[in-house]
Amino acid sequence: MAVTQDSYVVLNDGNKMPVVGFGTYAPETYTKEEAGASTKVAIEVGYRHIDCAFIYGNEVEVGKAIREKIADGTVKRGDIFYTGKLWSTNHTPDRVRPALEKTLKDLQLDYIDLFIIHTPVELKPGDDPFPKDGDGKLIFHNTDLRDTWKAMEDCKDAGLTRSIGVSNFNRRQLELILNKPGLKYKPVCNQVECHIFLNQSKLLGFCKANDIVLVGFSVLGSSRVENWIDQNSPKVLEDPVLNAVAKKNKRSPAQVAMRYLLQRGIVVLAKSFSPDRIKQNFQVFDFELSEEDMRSLDGVNKDMRYLSINEWKEHPKYSFHDEY
Repeated sequence: MAVTQDSYVVLNDGNKMPVVGFGTYAPETYTKEEAGASTKVAIEVGYRHIDCAFIYGNEVEVGKAIREKIADGTVKRGDIFYTGKLWSTNHTPDRVRPALEKTLKDLQLDYIDLFIIHTPVELKPGDDPFPKDGDGKLIFHNTDLRDTWKAMEDCKDAGLTRSIGVSNFNRRQLELILNKPGLKYKPVCNQVECHIFLNQSKLLGFCKANDIVLVGFSVLGSSRVENWIDQNSPKVLEDPVLNAVAKKNKRSPAQVAMRYLLQRGIVVLAKSFSPDRIKQNFQVFDFELSEEDMRSLDGVNKDMRYLSINEWKEHPKYSFHDEY
């Protein structure tokens, strides 16, 4: 089936997710207002899937951008698929709904389309998003993920979110939810780092077998300004195989990197603060990679992760110790 600008995947609860989303995370070098301005450009270009999170600190600005594009007639609320995320200090069941209500208040929207657990790693509940002890170490907490999931299900039943899912979960953690006694709703998606250097083939196979959509972030690699990124790690967009395939198809390396994932059934999130690149990253629907191109790009995989977050490795729910 051809992938078009209007293409979507049908989630396991019947709701529809556009296959290309706009990521709104902004490094400290950009202002929150710039995140809002970029979101408006993205909607004008054609993006209908907006990915944000409480911890990004810009839901007020992103919500304002969405409402302005609704007010001027560019889109209707039903055209926009908005993803919000439950932060790590809000995993205890009594904090899940208030966290979602805070997101809704900041966005000034009546509901969101998808609410996902941002990461299985849990931090001490409270208002400090990164609680630390006297030695400067993060203070971990360990609520049963199944209890957190029950509270997520309650948010869906209350109509605050249309769908619920997870992010950064490995196979074992997904199975814990899927095998939960009394499970009412399966996760509709698992949002994970995914690109040509980390193609997530095994996790993708597991998710497909369980009717869970894999959503990829950092699909073009990762920003070098972050202090947790190895500055010597190879850059996705400089990979020679990717560039050769891009040249052959008369496309940019970014477009080919995204198209590769789309053709494997992965929903892709791309972020940029350049209007030209925002537009270019959405132009991935009018070409198709051949089987030979796909095989060439399969061979680039290194199982290399940009975002391993070493500070979290001691947590019992750290998900990257497992193969997938």
